Amino acid sequence: MVLAEFTLVLARYVFGIGWIALQESVIYSFALLFMLGAADTLRGDGHVRIDILYGKLGDNGKALINLLGSLFLLIPVSLVILIISWPYVAGSWEIAEGSRESSGLPVLFLLKSLLLAFPVLMSLQGLAIALRALVTLRSGGRP
Repeated sequence: MVLAEFTLVLARYVFGIGWIALQESVIYSFALLFMLGAADTLRGDGHVRIDILYGKLGDNGKALINLLGSLFLLIPVSLVILIISWPYVAGSWEIAEGSRESSGLPVLFLLKSLLLAFPVLMSLQGLAIALRALVTLRSGGRP
């Protein structure tokens, strides 16, 4: 992605050439990285967390917050995203939607499919977090 963006900048500002397909490939790459990497980042507890209490809690307290947050926030929001996105993505697949630009990539429907992959992966990771929290709570605070 970085090399493609470097090539685009070099081509545009040094040689005066623009490649729409390459420009779209950078956008698609970023979308892939973000949408498919979000669940893995959640797995590694890498998302930004602004908390007042969580860092001061013991293992049981953290497990309870993780359990409730997964069951009542993460999974329901992910399911809403999935349900709302389904017709949008299905419509894109029906017409095999491509770029609006004539020299763009003809696979926009694949990019839009990430709108379904993202909530599925996040829900699965939320389920894993919830189960891990249950194990911690049942084992007396030992993760």
